[in-house]
Amino acid sequence: MNVTGWRKLPAISREGKEMKMNLTRWMKTTFADTLSSSAARQVEVQEPTKRESMRILNGILTLTIVGLLIAPIASPKAAGAAKPAPGPTAESALAADDELTKALRDDDPDGIARWLSDDWVVISARGEVGEGKSIFPNAIRSGHLKHTAYESSEPRVRVYGNVALVTTRLHNAGSSLVGSEHKPYDAMEIQTDVWLWKDGGWKCVLTHEAWEGAEKDQKLLNR
Repeated sequence: MNVTGWRKLPAISREGKEMKMNLTRWMKTTFADTLSSSAARQVEVQEPTKRESMRILNGILTLTIVGLLIAPIASPKAAGAAKPAPGPTAESALAADDELTKALRDDDPDGIARWLSDDWVVISARGEVGEGKSIFPNAIRSGHLKHTAYESSEPRVRVYGNVALVTTRLHNAGSSLVGSEHKPYDAMEIQTDVWLWKDGGWKCVLTHEAWEGAEKDQKLLNR
């Protein structure tokens, strides 16, 4: 009995091995199928998340584009707020006076004429009277007058209806033709410009110059 039983054991062992191998293959196949199914389900879960992310991104891009389109419309309004209010105001009168001062400082004949009325009058610090908007522009074009400084400060503005008085402290320096030669001058003045609001803008109708202190106290005067 012992010998017979011993001989049958190898046969049972081979069958066990085959069953074990079959079981192993089945487990591998089943495990692989399970993994594939899990991956598929994961992809299905991720897809809606990706689509949702795309919708959010598209929304952000849309808002950005709308903002860029609105900005140019809003910008002119913001820039316009910094300009003087239209009409005869102290701010607009001072802005006009500053532009005239700049034109004189730059020896710009056209810029000077643009701010003067046709019947503009200037009264010099010596009491001399000149009439007509072409006085300074013609003197600059011909080379009779050259400015090296024309700086105003300490403005005082008063508005009376459609008339404004702008008084400033002025450093006026340059040279002018006296006889056949240019002679330099450098003086401090108190100057008042009279402005008239007409046809929607300011025009200077009169300029009155006065020495700051006595004439003899000026730094340099040509004669």
